[in-house]
Amino acid sequence: MASIEVDPVKNVGKKVESVKTNSDSETKSVSNEVDVKKLLEAGAHFGHKTSRWHPAMRPFIHSKNGGNHIIDLTQTGPMLETALEAITKAVAGGGKVLLVSTKRQAVDAISQLAEDTNMPFVVNRWLGGMLTNQNTIGGRIKHLKSLEERMASGELAAKYSKLEVQRFQEEIEEMNVLYGGIKDMPAKPAIVFVVDILHDKNAVAEATKLHVPVVGLVDTNGDPRTITYPVPCNDDALKAVELVCAYVKQAIELGKSQQKAVDVTAEKSDKPAEKTEQAAAEAK
Repeated sequence: MASIEVDPVKNVGKKVESVKTNSDSETKSVSNEVDVKKLLEAGAHFGHKTSRWHPAMRPFIHSKNGGNHIIDLTQTGPMLETALEAITKAVAGGGKVLLVSTKRQAVDAISQLAEDTNMPFVVNRWLGGMLTNQNTIGGRIKHLKSLEERMASGELAAKYSKLEVQRFQEEIEEMNVLYGGIKDMPAKPAIVFVVDILHDKNAVAEATKLHVPVVGLVDTNGDPRTITYPVPCNDDALKAVELVCAYVKQAIELGKSQQKAVDVTAEKSDKPAEKTEQAAAEAK
């Protein structure tokens, strides 16, 4: 009997076709719906070599192809939606999302995401204690802000020579490389988004220690049990990372719009009370 060769990658595509897209059956926000076909096109399904895998990822692996594991995107989609809902909820509650990736491939994507959403970020180096040692890190950030204020006001220029002012400027620039992305972040973010949970394992460890939820991409060599909201996905493919960052951006913007709606409703509810108090005062 002739053997029939099956292409696992094509099978993933066929399985994606069978995923229900009826929005009526979904309870998630429209902005947080994930297009699994786009994940497939971005190469999110390509995992590592079969020799480099974590057994805990077994439930999220569709098959093998050419010595590599293929991630089951029909699970990635719903898990990403759940993670996005968590981000939206955190932002709607007034919290900040800490965006993390010191991995070279994802630095630009995370930097752009941070700029677009005005969220804190770390892309150069994760310093030990960035979340857990607020005394030391907070002190360095306070020093940085003080130098920036004194430089902007002209105090340093008036008090020191040009060479000394130049040294202060260099110190400011060096410190901004390390702390610039988090200098306006509250002591504790509401949630952390990490592109590669292995590459930035220290960020994951510190967030976990503080009981801060972590959303992260988990490739076939990672352990999804180490974070709160694992998303099975290729964490090396630039297109896949950029696509997930685009979804994270939508989730953050949705959270901001919900927060504004709550603020507007609160303001309206306060006005009748103010009128009642004013009328009572006039009656007296």
